[in-house]
Amino acid sequence: MDTLIQIAQLVLMLSILVILHEFGHYITAKMFKVRVEKFYLFMDAGFSLIKKKIGETEWGIGWLPLGGYVKLSGMIDESMDTEAMKTEPQPWEFRSKPAWQRLIIMLGGIIVNILLAWFIFTFVYTYYGKEYMSTAVIQEKGLAFGSVGKASGFEDGDKILKVDGKYQPRFDRMVLDVLLGDHIQVERAGKVVDIKLTDENLHDILEKEGRDFIHPLVSATVIDSLNPKGQAIQAGLKTGDSLVGVEGKPLKYMAQVGEEAFKHKKGTLQLNIKRGNTPMTITTAVDSTGTIGIVQKAPRAKDYYVRQEYSFFSAIPAAMEESYTQLVYTIKQFKLILRPSTGAYTQVTSVVGIASKLPTTWDWEYFWKFTAFFSVGLAFMNLLPIPGLDGGHAIFTIAEMLTGKKLSDKAAGVVQTVGMVILLSLMALVMGKDIWILIRDKFF
Repeated sequence: MDTLIQIAQLVLMLSILVILHEFGHYITAKMFKVRVEKFYLFMDAGFSLIKKKIGETEWGIGWLPLGGYVKLSGMIDESMDTEAMKTEPQPWEFRSKPAWQRLIIMLGGIIVNILLAWFIFTFVYTYYGKEYMSTAVIQEKGLAFGSVGKASGFEDGDKILKVDGKYQPRFDRMVLDVLLGDHIQVERAGKVVDIKLTDENLHDILEKEGRDFIHPLVSATVIDSLNPKGQAIQAGLKTGDSLVGVEGKPLKYMAQVGEEAFKHKKGTLQLNIKRGNTPMTITTAVDSTGTIGIVQKAPRAKDYYVRQEYSFFSAIPAAMEESYTQLVYTIKQFKLILRPSTGAYTQVTSVVGIASKLPTTWDWEYFWKFTAFFSVGLAFMNLLPIPGLDGGHAIFTIAEMLTGKKLSDKAAGVVQTVGMVILLSLMALVMGKDIWILIRDKFF
């Protein structure tokens, strides 16, 4: 059931984003009187699930959930239909239109994605407000770091002051700033200490701990939920127990338990607790996945979160700022991916990986915020000057506007074919990796 909910969220989100992205191409094409032959959600390689021709356009749903497309007369696109290009250009064809009109049509989907993110954030802020984990609250007692964080120069008790000269009030973004920034300033025992992460540091953080390499510093955690079939409850751990240590080490952050359990797969784990005022030691078995059955709500504790309320009119500029901020972070993360020594490229995920990370219960606030974030990501991805993407078409059109020379139909066909082969190969590679990770986590 949980998996079905994740799949349903992903399908709905992709459907919304793809349909509106392609509508951006469709509406701009119609503005300039270009004939739209097909409008498809998902790809119809070989056959379609549903199709119906209305006027000059065939509307349908393909069987392969890899985006979607609109097929414009007189354009070599995802359909790879080059036969129509052998005839004389017609007034209603894409290739007959001025370069500036073709450029607008190519950018139509990207523009809609940006506007969609703005619209969704406006709605979310108006209806739900803006909730985020406060940096000031979460590092009030200082921060805790795993072995990778400490090897990178951090120490337990550090408080992050600035990254690249800026203080970040949102803890989730502060962690991201640390990974993407160049100059980190921390407060340590009343003094300001500078830290600079190397590519090797980033590689280790991303490979072993990711964003979870920073934690709020705690001295004890009250167990609020236990899996009734888990190892910990069978060993005698009870809801309400205060967890103060693991494997003889003082507890400094909740994820420390998971880290130690993972190290002791199929073995045992020693937990130091307090039941009331009585200190106790419980030894629990660890299952083959490296878990013991503590279902803890932390660190998403309400005490760490603040919520800012907005009226509709105040939400509009806040949503615009958020859309821009998301785009900036997307660009920064892409730059990190382009640095092979950081290993960030291994964190790229497909729809399979995205689905596996979605919540297993339906949360409309989370769904809409994630859709807005993904819409910005889709806009950026399509803007990349890669053949087969909107940005690839756009870059050749811009070159034509600057030089007055148009790429021949034959050359355009070759470029499109090469681009599609590269894109599909990358998608297959990333999806294969995510499927393997899913199988490994489930069965090994």
